[in-house]
Amino acid sequence: MTMSSHPPEPAPRGVHPLEVLAPFRRIRASPLRNLVYTFVWNCLIGLALAAAEQWLAGRPGPFGPRLAVMLVGANVVGFLIHGALYGLRRFAPLAVSGKGWRPRLAQMAVSGIGALLGIGLMRVVLSNAHPLDVLRSGPMITIAVYAAGTAIIIRLVLFAGERRIERETHAARQQEQIAAAGRMLAEARLRALQAQIEPHFLYNTLANVVSLIDTQPAQARRMLERFIDYLRASLAASRADSATLGGELDLVRAYLDVLGVRMGARLRYRIEADSDTRQLPIAPMLLQPLVENAIMHGIEPKMEGGEVLVRARLVDDALCVEVSDSGMGLGHAAPRPGGGVGLSNLRERVQRLHGPTAQLQLIENQPCGVTSRLLLPLTKVTPSIPPAP
Repeated sequence: MTMSSHPPEPAPRGVHPLEVLAPFRRIRASPLRNLVYTFVWNCLIGLALAAAEQWLAGRPGPFGPRLAVMLVGANVVGFLIHGALYGLRRFAPLAVSGKGWRPRLAQMAVSGIGALLGIGLMRVVLSNAHPLDVLRSGPMITIAVYAAGTAIIIRLVLFAGERRIERETHAARQQEQIAAAGRMLAEARLRALQAQIEPHFLYNTLANVVSLIDTQPAQARRMLERFIDYLRASLAASRADSATLGGELDLVRAYLDVLGVRMGARLRYRIEADSDTRQLPIAPMLLQPLVENAIMHGIEPKMEGGEVLVRARLVDDALCVEVSDSGMGLGHAAPRPGGGVGLSNLRERVQRLHGPTAQLQLIENQPCGVTSRLLLPLTKVTPSIPPAP
């Protein structure tokens, strides 16, 4: 059994700088959300610049007018950069797809252009100068330096967001692979358990058919026919990734029919399930280990035998399947090889396939016998286990 490993998918190029802060990752990305985030991001930058100019640079004057100017300037520059990046992703998606230096360089270039236009526009407005004055070498160099610095800062923030998404994607993929491996392990354990049990059942059945051929040929024929039905159903169930409760009950019925011929009056059984529950999905090979356990540890050791009742019903939001026997009970049956291990593996498998709320309970009956109860939540769809290559 092998499990392929897939590399993490490339991080999306639409990461917003504000998503560096964890609370802002909770809202699903959309154009409106990104516009609101850009406004908040611009205001935070404007506030930081105004505070730095007021206190760090030691420039006197009221803080309010300086903050208003910085907020307007930061929003002009920020929305121009936002629009430039949106236009790049909208009209030239190939320029920002994939990994490598080219997409990042393209983002830096359009961010720089947006910052250049925004800073130049604000300089014209604030200084009440002619637009051509901005194109002179002195002011232009200053604006270009500020624009380049802004583009580098934006690129670094976006890079941090992309790296975070790559880590989260890689971690999610690892968790998915771990869960899939756990489900496969549970399936393998069940298959191993079936491989241990079925040879004994096969040998005993064939031996009984041979012993009945001369004295009771009709019984031998019936036993062999039911055994063929069981083998056909068992083979189909062992290869299936999913099953229905009705299919699993048919497999159990064929198994009990074969044992009924061999054990005679010592074994009686009933199966009770309405048509609605028979259509419900269930992981394959869940019920037969419980029936086998009831026969091996309950009915067979008891000289007079007993009855096995398989009943399925809906209880609240769960499917409840019970396998009850009137055999020796928990404290009276002689220990057998593998006793307890099979149920432990089955309990683990049930929880892996049907979720942590699924349960396997063992209940002592009165006056004798045991009930194995499966509680499977209906809200948890039985996952499909991919076959091993």
